[in-house]
Amino acid sequence: MRTITWLSAHDAPEWFPPPEQALEEPAGLLAAGGDLSPQRLVAAYRRGIFPWYSPGQPVLWWSPDPRAVLFPEEFRCTRSLAKSLRNGGFTLCVNQDFAAVIDGCAAPRAASPGTWITSEMRAAYLALHDLGYAHSVEVHHQGTLVGGLYGVRLGGVFFGESMFSRQRDASKAALSHLVTLCRRNNLAVIDCQLPSRHLASLGVRSIPRVQFQALLEQHVAATPGALLDP
Repeated sequence: MRTITWLSAHDAPEWFPPPEQALEEPAGLLAAGGDLSPQRLVAAYRRGIFPWYSPGQPVLWWSPDPRAVLFPEEFRCTRSLAKSLRNGGFTLCVNQDFAAVIDGCAAPRAASPGTWITSEMRAAYLALHDLGYAHSVEVHHQGTLVGGLYGVRLGGVFFGESMFSRQRDASKAALSHLVTLCRRNNLAVIDCQLPSRHLASLGVRSIPRVQFQALLEQHVAATPGALLDP
C-alpha cells in the first residue's frame, strides 16, 4: 500500500520522491509538507510536481497521471472566440500587473466560493515573479482588467496555474495570447495539470505521466525564462 512522503525542514529543497510514487487515491498526491520557497517550487516544476492545497492543510504536492497539456499548435480557436478577439475590444499584455492577476484568480467564484490561492501561495508566486520565473497574461477592456492567467516558465515549458474571467471570453483570450507567445518564444508545451471539459474544447488533451516526464527531460530548464511580448 502506497503512502505519501512527508517533507521536513531538514530535507534539501531540491528533493522530492519520484513522481511514479504518487497515490492512485487521491489521484496524483505525491508528498506533503515542506515549504513554498522559490528553490523548492522550481525543483518541483522541473519534475512535473505542483502544490495544491486548501487553507488549514499542509502543503500538498501533486503529480497526476494522466496529465492535461496543450501543445500550442493544437490550440482550438472557436468562431465565437475569434469574433471576441476581433471585435471584443480586448487589450492583451504580459507581466504588467502580476499581483492583480493572481488576486483575480483567487477571488471567490459562483461555483467555488473558496480558494486554494492562500496568502502563502500568493507570496510564493509573487517571489517567483520577482525572480523571473512566473509570468502573467492580462486582458483589459476599456482600461479595466477583465481576465488573465499566470504560471511558470522553465525553458520550453509553461506550467499554467490558474486563470480568471470577469467578462465573456476574457480567460480564453488570455490563453490564446499565451499560445501566440509560446509560438514566438519557441515553447513546446503548456502544462494544464488536470483535464476539464472547458479546456478540452480549446484543444487541451491528456497524456500519460511518463510521456509528460519525457517532455520535461527534453524541454525544461532550471533558469528563469522571459515571456517576450513584442
